[in-house]
Amino acid sequence: MLHELLETAEDLNAYGVVSKASLAKVRTLCTEPPVYTPERVVAVRTTIARMSQSVFAAFLNVSVSTVQKWESPAAGKHPSGAAAKLLQLVETKGVEALIA
Repeated sequence: MLHELLETAEDLNAYGVVSKASLAKVRTLCTEPPVYTPERVVAVRTTIARMSQSVFAAFLNVSVSTVQKWESPAAGKHPSGAAAKLLQLVETKGVEALIA
């Protein structure tokens, strides 16, 4: 579905109905977030967000247990969907992107 949305936006841009800036926003929204390994989740939380597990969990509106599972290689869990997109925003734009 996201692919079709992007194609439509590109077509509308070709006809001058959608601006290049709006097309760039649609591309950003339609891009799948990367896969977050446990090491990458820890790096985002400690290096970029500079938060404890409990604060980070509250910030992302997930449980502390969920963050612990994401950070544990043995758990085999990784963020997906909205959580992965939020992590991507924090990783690329900092926590300020979610606070503003």
